[in-house]
Amino acid sequence: MNEFDLHIIEADSDFYNGKCVSLVVPTTEGMYGIQAGHENLVAAIDIGVVKYTLPDGTRCHAAVSNGMVKVENNEVLILVESAEEPDEIDEERARREEEEAKEVLRGKSDTFNYRAAKGIMARAVNRLRIKKRYGKYN
Repeated sequence: MNEFDLHIIEADSDFYNGKCVSLVVPTTEGMYGIQAGHENLVAAIDIGVVKYTLPDGTRCHAAVSNGMVKVENNEVLILVESAEEPDEIDEERARREEEEAKEVLRGKSDTFNYRAAKGIMARAVNRLRIKKRYGKYN
């Protein structure tokens, strides 16, 4: 199988840096598949799941927040605010964040808090969905 370099960076650390044979990223235009030799690309990443397959066949998943993906010269760079493996997601924290965001949205206070709450809720729901679907203990 043909390989390419994948580097996933979250706001405060490297999440993954290594070889990859296939990648699917959630862009603002929908899910986008990338393989070795892919044409150059820059796209916005939306909240969702990044799926990537390692050269040994291991399938990996990560809950990601908004960011960017850049493909150039058989290298893929993903920059996101946060990235989490399904088994590292704190389910209780995500549920609390979802509930707190719902409370703000119900009150529809000011525009800033409303937009922030929508973002927090979207990330929390995404994290719970990915933990449930891809976590080892579910």
